[in-house]
Amino acid sequence: MTYDHIVVRYGEMSTKGKNRLQFVRCLKRNVARKLKHFPNVEIEASRDRMYIRLRETPPQLVIEKLREVFGIQSLSLALKTDSDLQKIKEATLFFVKQFPHEGKTFKISARRADKQFPVTTNELNYELGSYVLKNTTGLTVDVHHPDIDVRVEVRKEGTYITAYDVQGAGGLPVGTSGKAMLMLSGGIDSPVAGYLAMKRGLQIEAVHFFSPPFTSERAKQKVIDLAQRLTEFGGTIRLHIVPFTELQQAIYKQVPENYSLISTRRAMLRITDEIRKKENGLAIVTGESLGQVASQTLESMVVVNDVTTTPILRPLISMDKTEIISLAERIGTHHISIRPYEDCCTIFTPKAPKTKPKKEKVIHYEQFLPLDKMIADTVARVETITLRPDQPLDELF
Repeated sequence: MTYDHIVVRYGEMSTKGKNRLQFVRCLKRNVARKLKHFPNVEIEASRDRMYIRLRETPPQLVIEKLREVFGIQSLSLALKTDSDLQKIKEATLFFVKQFPHEGKTFKISARRADKQFPVTTNELNYELGSYVLKNTTGLTVDVHHPDIDVRVEVRKEGTYITAYDVQGAGGLPVGTSGKAMLMLSGGIDSPVAGYLAMKRGLQIEAVHFFSPPFTSERAKQKVIDLAQRLTEFGGTIRLHIVPFTELQQAIYKQVPENYSLISTRRAMLRITDEIRKKENGLAIVTGESLGQVASQTLESMVVVNDVTTTPILRPLISMDKTEIISLAERIGTHHISIRPYEDCCTIFTPKAPKTKPKKEKVIHYEQFLPLDKMIADTVARVETITLRPDQPLDELF
């Protein structure tokens, strides 16, 4: 007898009613992709649970992989046995004995998903608890605050015995909420915004603005590495690299310095929106946090947003920098973001950017530039890279 399954619980997906099976199918695909290097595992998805049959695969490796899959509320290592009372008793006893149990307290929490099982829930709790007590020493019952809460779930196909939960990533399965374009710089914020967007079920494609020779190939590689890290949470990501030097220089020559950053942001948003149209995206995601820098005041956001009617999603809008850094460290993007290679926005930041820009003024300054043509030419020269989880970087070039 051995631990042979992992039980996956859905959490928020359970509220989806008639659409739940669509969410379950998407989650099953994402789990299968995440476990592709474990060919022996079998995945069985039902309406309210998913069961991973390990088939001699190390459970801890599987659990670590699944902790990064959005849509999973929690996971538990489980023992499966036949739905026969005596076999359930023996399996429950075996399960308890795997823990350091002497001097500990326990309780049995039974659930009959199979209502045809001849023993009621209360009777099952009593039968299993009594059997464990008779066959162990130093173990006592505490139904309120037990050290070991043994959960026994009786189903038609078998009975699953679990105890401790591992917290999952939560959220919704990536791909269930449509596609959005992530404006991905080389900084700390935008990768975290991408992570949070995927947590709400969005499939993302990333757009990065590259201005050689002012920004280096190492800065470009940093962004590729950030996008590659995000694939571990959301699967394949297409990264669109925008050659931005010519357009950015034209803006900084024509537009007064204190308005140049706002005009640059407007051009970036227009370009991202054009790429979104080509890729059939529904929204644009940014790493902006209200008031964090000059271009992220509410007045600036209103002026920048004026160039599009596409929804702009800002997952970090109410977070402070400390919270963003903490999350970046947790998801494994912070150490990449702090590499000392600057992006185009950082290099061209004016000394005194306008914090309360006027839309009429920026439109006036921009009318002296052939922006429509320059944006179309820029979009036509975008380089696209497809990134996949566990993909060697030498395959990209």
